[in-house]
Amino acid sequence: MNNFEKRLIIALAIFAVGMVLHFTEAIEEKYQFFFFLAAYLIGGYDVLVTAIRNIFKGQFLDEKILMLIASVGAFVIGSWQEGAAVMLFFQVGEWFEDRAVNTTRQSIADLMDIQPEYANLVKDGEVVRVDPEEVNIGDMVEVLPGEKVPLDGSIVDGRSSLDTSALTGESVPRNVGPGDEVFSGSVNVSAKFRMCVTKEYEDSTVSKVLELVEDSISRKAPVEKFITKFARYYTPAVVGAAILVAVIPTLLGMNPETWIYRALTFLVVSCPCAVVISVPLGYFCGIGAASKLGILVKGGNYLEALAHAETIVFDKTGTLTEGRFGIDTKEAVGCTEDELVLMAAMAESGSNHPIAISLKKECKEGFDYSRIGASEDRAGRGVITEIDGDKIAVGNRKLMAEVGAVPTTEDGIHTVVHVAKNGVYMGKITLSDIVKSTSVEAIKDLKANGIKRTVMLSGDAKPIGEEVANKIGLDEAHCELMPADKIEHLEQIIAEKAPKSNVVYVGDGINDAPSISRADIGVAMGGLGSDAAIEAADVVIMDDSPKKLSTAIKLARRTNSIVKQNIVFALGVKFLILALSLFGIANMWMAVFGDVGVAVLAILNSMRCLRTKMYEK
Repeated sequence: MNNFEKRLIIALAIFAVGMVLHFTEAIEEKYQFFFFLAAYLIGGYDVLVTAIRNIFKGQFLDEKILMLIASVGAFVIGSWQEGAAVMLFFQVGEWFEDRAVNTTRQSIADLMDIQPEYANLVKDGEVVRVDPEEVNIGDMVEVLPGEKVPLDGSIVDGRSSLDTSALTGESVPRNVGPGDEVFSGSVNVSAKFRMCVTKEYEDSTVSKVLELVEDSISRKAPVEKFITKFARYYTPAVVGAAILVAVIPTLLGMNPETWIYRALTFLVVSCPCAVVISVPLGYFCGIGAASKLGILVKGGNYLEALAHAETIVFDKTGTLTEGRFGIDTKEAVGCTEDELVLMAAMAESGSNHPIAISLKKECKEGFDYSRIGASEDRAGRGVITEIDGDKIAVGNRKLMAEVGAVPTTEDGIHTVVHVAKNGVYMGKITLSDIVKSTSVEAIKDLKANGIKRTVMLSGDAKPIGEEVANKIGLDEAHCELMPADKIEHLEQIIAEKAPKSNVVYVGDGINDAPSISRADIGVAMGGLGSDAAIEAADVVIMDDSPKKLSTAIKLARRTNSIVKQNIVFALGVKFLILALSLFGIANMWMAVFGDVGVAVLAILNSMRCLRTKMYEK
């Protein structure tokens, strides 16, 4: 418990004693005054000090000065209970605001906790603990169980599981081994491994994430900017109105005390705290919730813009697909499908071509380097490798013609690898870019949540691009596009959009950066995405799942809805009590509810933006 909370509890206790004494008339009224004055000074100490300082600085119209004028005025006209209540319940509202902000900050602080404190640098056969910023590209780093991965790199030795939940929002650990990429900020769960560093600390994933989170807090949504301007004009206007309420009836011969009391009531309820606090707090909570889900939104302005998204434009490779080859079909002739894949993988074992890597990953068992002999690369056609003394040819139709093997079927639109053994055709393997497991569900979710148009812009051949678009359920596909062509198509889509709606572009590569920058909201796939795409984006999805886009839009719309609820509720209640105060129907107690009560309710409503369970499905 901090000093502010201790003082507030003591002040509220003294105030409660004063109220009991007032209603029971246990002591004379003049002595009751000291209880309310003590509660007022103890509870409102910091408000009084700040208000007086602001007056000397020439800042005459903030909410603390309004509280000072209203509470002191109540004491002057003998309304001690109301004067103390105004100050104490204003402080209660401040406490609720602090709690809400601290809760959100804690969720962001949990994300910030991904920052590694050290790296175990392997140097001259020894392991030395150093600052991550001292490690260079190409250095070897050892990561022990329970430690954070200090920099981005590639595993050289060892296998383990990584907890990436702080980065991606995913609770399932990721299994990694030699050759796999690992990202800084992940936590090593099970076993020791060594990795080769591929990025310096300032360019690493953890550094980028922390930078994005810190920047996001400073970017205000248009509604926030409007509220700031609104308060700038609203506050002096109501102070002027309160003065007129006190002065004009008095000059007309009416009871001064009655109209000063009404003016003070008017002043208390007019304080714009509920709106000024709850609007930025709502977006702050929304950004915090998104961070917990592995979605980095670079500011409240982008969260508000995302709520009005109606058209989503996707890149294909690496965004809707995995960006790597996978086996689509296998057609074996005179052998099993497993044997066909095994021969192809072993024949391509010496190559780092993406197709060769994919074949080796798909080969489940039987792979044995001791069976592999000499290999001859045939440029533009394939490779011929000796396996168990047999000549295994793996490549295109030209290579098959050279070795005298005759394919039994046509190739189709996808990449095809033919295999022959000693000139006898064994079959073919068709490979294609693998569609992400969440892509189909992502498009269904987007359409179910009011997205009216989904478009794919791709550099792939038209038949391949259209097949992927149909499989996923997109409305349109434009293929065989260069980066400049993508921009041209995106410009046309933006020109066709409905008024007050926004176009979102989702991509992951360097060639997507211009389109991400041009769209109303640019979204980058952060896990595998290029630095250029992440820099240009307004929103970064850390686990590369297209489904998170639907989550981000739902969260943005909910946050926007809660912010609007707060504005309508706060202003509606305030204007009602302002009107009642002019006719003497509303007293100071109603004014306290109209200010502090409404502020507390608006703050609690804003905190609903922090809930993430409804999105974790």
